[in-house]
Amino acid sequence: MTPEPVSSAARAPGRVRFLLVTLAAALTLAATVSLGRWQLSRAAQKEALQAEIEAQKQKPPLDQAEFLALEAPAGALHRPVRLRGLWLTPQTVYLDNRQMHGVPGFYVLTPFALEGSDQTVMVQRGWVQRNFNDRMQLGAVQTPPGIVEVTGLIEPPPGHLFELGKPAAAASAPEAQGSSPIRQNLDLEAFRAETKLPLRTDVSLQQVGPASEGLQRDWPAPALGLEKHYGYAFQWFGLSALVVILYVWFQFIAPLRRSRRRTHDASSL
Repeated sequence: MTPEPVSSAARAPGRVRFLLVTLAAALTLAATVSLGRWQLSRAAQKEALQAEIEAQKQKPPLDQAEFLALEAPAGALHRPVRLRGLWLTPQTVYLDNRQMHGVPGFYVLTPFALEGSDQTVMVQRGWVQRNFNDRMQLGAVQTPPGIVEVTGLIEPPPGHLFELGKPAAAASAPEAQGSSPIRQNLDLEAFRAETKLPLRTDVSLQQVGPASEGLQRDWPAPALGLEKHYGYAFQWFGLSALVVILYVWFQFIAPLRRSRRRTHDASSL
């Protein structure tokens, strides 16, 4: 028996459904490809920033006069600098919950009064491991007296860790009204007001070099999130591929298989 031909009126709903699915697939594909490309562009921007940071680190160190003359330090971030001055040891701060090589400890920060000027800069001197038996017992850190020379990188002010349930103003306050040098975060503006030091609040110095004075200086690289952007791009492009595969299957392969099955069933009658 020969199957009856399908009329145009019967095929119309199928055409509409085909066009609607095609439109939805095209819009979804355009969105996912666009988002994937945007993630790749963000990764490229981060790679350019990383290259710029490395280029800054390779520049010759600024001397003290050049550092003192900096009015807009953004262009000098991550550049080496060599300074002479005096450690203000009583104002040393220990930033808690900082890790180095996966071990919890403290970042040790000490204000550094620059020789021949009225400026003070906060120096991130290094990292010391926490005492796991007594959290309040600080590791032995040696601070040289008198005028010393410090080499480091010009960096932004110390980064803040998230503090659950604490207002922003409390984040920079001492744990016990100044009785402890241990703090979760340090806001340089608040620290300047607290200590009355002529402290620069636009930059800090990250001391570099081998371990010394009881401190390690294997500073972690800035977290730029390159892997995150590449991971998101892979997910978006993977979703694009899935949309294409599903579209081809349900719009072409599956109907073709059904049509062949119906033809085979009709011819066997």
